[in-house]
Amino acid sequence: MPKQLLLIWAIICSGIIAYFCLTDSSNIPVVNFPSIDKIVHFCFHFGFTISWILFFKKELKGKESEDFKAYLIAFIFSVFFGITIEILQNTITVTRAADVTDILANALGAVIAVFSAIAFRRQINKI
Repeated sequence: MPKQLLLIWAIICSGIIAYFCLTDSSNIPVVNFPSIDKIVHFCFHFGFTISWILFFKKELKGKESEDFKAYLIAFIFSVFFGITIEILQNTITVTRAADVTDILANALGAVIAVFSAIAFRRQINKI
């Protein structure tokens, strides 16, 4: 898959996550499911990290040592993106507040994404 397409996909995923995390929470339907917020954060950052790993692996061109860089950059980017979103929720929104447990759910999603990408690296390298 072309590197530019992977970049566009990663940016679109990032924009969708930012939109849903910063939109007025009164517009989001209430779901009575325990910890749904943390599950959503986990899933958002799992997908975010995987999409950026795919791009960075293509950008850094496949050597084993470069794979490590792709995983690390995507993980760090995901964690900082999540922290930035939490800060923005606290500063620019009225219906949302920063939550440390959201940051932990984000980081856990990113960690599991990295380990999943490592476990499935042969399949990922075919993309």
